[in-house]
Amino acid sequence: MTASTTPTAERVEPTWRRWLRRGALGGGALAALTAVWWGPLLLASLAFFHVRRVEIEGLRYTQPDALMRELAIDTMASVWDAFDSLEAHARAHPMIIDARARRRLPNTVILEVLERTPIALVAEGQGLVAVDAFGERLPLDPAGSPIDVPIVGRRDSALLGLLDRIREGAPSLWLRLSEATLERDGTARLELHGVTVRARTDVTVARLGDIFPVEADLARRRLRAAELDVRFRDQVIARLP
Repeated sequence: MTASTTPTAERVEPTWRRWLRRGALGGGALAALTAVWWGPLLLASLAFFHVRRVEIEGLRYTQPDALMRELAIDTMASVWDAFDSLEAHARAHPMIIDARARRRLPNTVILEVLERTPIALVAEGQGLVAVDAFGERLPLDPAGSPIDVPIVGRRDSALLGLLDRIREGAPSLWLRLSEATLERDGTARLELHGVTVRARTDVTVARLGDIFPVEADLARRRLRAAELDVRFRDQVIARLP
């Protein structure tokens, strides 16, 4: 017995429907590709994403309220808005070197700032002036700001550079440093809470660290140096009271 089959005519999709389907797929793909541009614009219009809180990271000396006034954030601002203007306003503050903002949904902007750092207080006029490592005056009131830096007689770049190296590379020395003076022969005299250290202004932080074993050895012998001199190569000269 031989089986036979009857061909079935294939169903042909109308041309207009085929073009409509292709157009829908193309439109969906285009929408997906361009969502990175139109998505934030749509979300920014929603009150749910209006900025309700600003967190500032990196401040130590600048008053947060003063920086917030500089930012001048619009009450209708959205966390989806571009941050260029906000960051520019932050950098306009005389204590801010750089600023970068990021969002935390649904309504918080986090502003991370790099602040200028006071390195010394200089006696000028009728009071003390805070300066940075370049000798530039900072808009800080020593009486109202938590400034714990040494006092120097004048703005000398070599001396301020030395202080900046100590601050960054030798925190234990920095905490002991109360005053720094540049003498006529170019020697830096550093007052470290009970002992004077004499050094060249180009001295390295590692070289300054040579005073620690000398202090420890003197302490074991129940002695204390009035002055430690590291100006001479491979030597630390201890002068007793």
